[in-house]
Amino acid sequence: MKKIHYIALLLILFSVAGCISTTQPPEKKYTDISFQQAKEMIDSGEVFILDVRTQEEYDAGHIRGSTLIPVQVLKERLDEIPKDKKILVYCRTGGRSAQASEILVNNGFKEIYNMKGGITDWTNAGYEVVK
Repeated sequence: MKKIHYIALLLILFSVAGCISTTQPPEKKYTDISFQQAKEMIDSGEVFILDVRTQEEYDAGHIRGSTLIPVQVLKERLDEIPKDKKILVYCRTGGRSAQASEILVNNGFKEIYNMKGGITDWTNAGYEVVK
């Protein structure tokens, strides 16, 4: 009888242990930065600036030197983005740029920087935009 209890206890322990996950959620492979940090990167000239908003938003005002590739077509236009440079990604407030940063990471790009707060924070700080 003791043997049966022991086996039952072992089965319960194994089934509970199988339900416990030791895996961590996947780590983000791009870096969130502030608009101030983005400005420093731009001023140093060491970054490809990617605007992932719509054409209308871009025309209303964008960061000087940026390249427009809307997030909706980013996967089809990856060949327009250099793989050997740091890439600064921005949108209006940071949501689409986070999505675009994931797309870039998933397609082999290494140094991706997502500007949190987007061009909204950039312009609120009084930084220049081109129209």
